[in-house]
Amino acid sequence: MNNKCYIVSAGDCAGINILKEKNDIVIAVDGGYRYLEKAGITPDVAMGDFDSLGFIPNGDNVLVHSPMKDDTDTMLAIKYGIEKGYREFVILGALGGRLDHTIANLMTVSYLSAHKCKCTIIDDSVIIRNVFDGEIILKQKEKGVFSVLALKDQAVGVTIKGAKYDADNVTMTNDMPLGISNEFVGKEVHISVDKGQLIVIENLKR
Repeated sequence: MNNKCYIVSAGDCAGINILKEKNDIVIAVDGGYRYLEKAGITPDVAMGDFDSLGFIPNGDNVLVHSPMKDDTDTMLAIKYGIEKGYREFVILGALGGRLDHTIANLMTVSYLSAHKCKCTIIDDSVIIRNVFDGEIILKQKEKGVFSVLALKDQAVGVTIKGAKYDADNVTMTNDMPLGISNEFVGKEVHISVDKGQLIVIENLKR
């Protein structure tokens, strides 16, 4: 399945832009329901304990979870999407707000990588992507900053081509931020890893 699972969480969610196609799914996570409502977008599913939203929406597509649970609401939505067969996730509203929630949502990138799922987290200042045992290509830009970091203990065979600072078959670890603050130079940037997981953070504001 090549369709997208859009997840809208309760963090900062300025400028929602969901280009839903046939067989895509939109999941409102707790307070993310309010953002979708303001944007005039009806979610296919609304789920969570709804402590952030402050009320439980009406409808047969509402899945209510107890606040006493091991998973975050966003993780529950990710697991739901995987269970439904989705392997490409676009997550909005996962950043900003409470720092612990932001970190927890970034940790879900590793979970998605482990399950061979593409992941893009978007807000108005950054785009975050995952790379696992393969390659991604960043569109060419005349200027801009991005960082490449290891998600797990080791990322082996990391190669970066087309950037100000290229790398060829290096090993990155999650205790050394070696790939911070790289720069676009008007070329496509190819980022690959032979074994392991990377997180690529493209800054939209400098």
